[in-house]
Amino acid sequence: MIDIHTHIIPGIDDGAQDMEETVQMAQAAVEEGIHTLIATPHHANGKYDNPWTQVEHAVHEVNEVLRGRGIPLTVVPGQEIRVYNNLLEDLHSHMAGTLHSSKYILIEFPTREIPKKTEALFHELRVMGLVPVIAHPERNMELASDPSKLQHLIQQGALAQITSHSINGLFGKKIQKLSFELCEHRMVHFVASDAHNIENRAFGLRQAYSMLAQKFGDDLVHGYKENAVKLISHEDINVSQPAWKTKTWWKFWG
Repeated sequence: MIDIHTHIIPGIDDGAQDMEETVQMAQAAVEEGIHTLIATPHHANGKYDNPWTQVEHAVHEVNEVLRGRGIPLTVVPGQEIRVYNNLLEDLHSHMAGTLHSSKYILIEFPTREIPKKTEALFHELRVMGLVPVIAHPERNMELASDPSKLQHLIQQGALAQITSHSINGLFGKKIQKLSFELCEHRMVHFVASDAHNIENRAFGLRQAYSMLAQKFGDDLVHGYKENAVKLISHEDINVSQPAWKTKTWWKFWG
């Protein structure tokens, strides 16, 4: 398996705190069946800034340690980028980067809302030849309250990455229910762990895929895994039109 969203680099955000914890996470990933993962430290989220060159250097160090320990895991660089004013300029100056230097860029929204400039930003990213991948939309209050807004962003060319533990139920029954419905209505393109440690925010990817296969069949899971392969391989991802029907949505946060 390939995991496109993790916080495995030590000491630069709220993920692994030191190299030993990084090694423990790498061992856990291999036990899950993961052979490649993208390190996506937070960038420009108001608390953490991790410029692209720093991420590349840190990933190189991690891979050297993993090779020395005989751990068969490949780590490649990425960032989980919060929407911010200078993102376009920082992409041009290589302060910000994409997932494995592909055309896919992992974008995080604030917890409560979709920033007002999102559509304009996504348009400019598409002009640059980039594809925004929305990180964990099921955990954004505005999108959870009105999933048709996620459908609109997908119709405009964005992709969506759901978190394994949202499917597994770690974040509660409401988020789990919403996650299943987003998958059912073709509004999810990747499942990733967003792993931060091996305790309360481990990988859980194998369990999530198993639950999805039981609920929706193996083809859906195969599609998610294939999309991760295409991303790593810098290939185009074919997107089915989302099938969400606008309806009176239950009050999600209350």
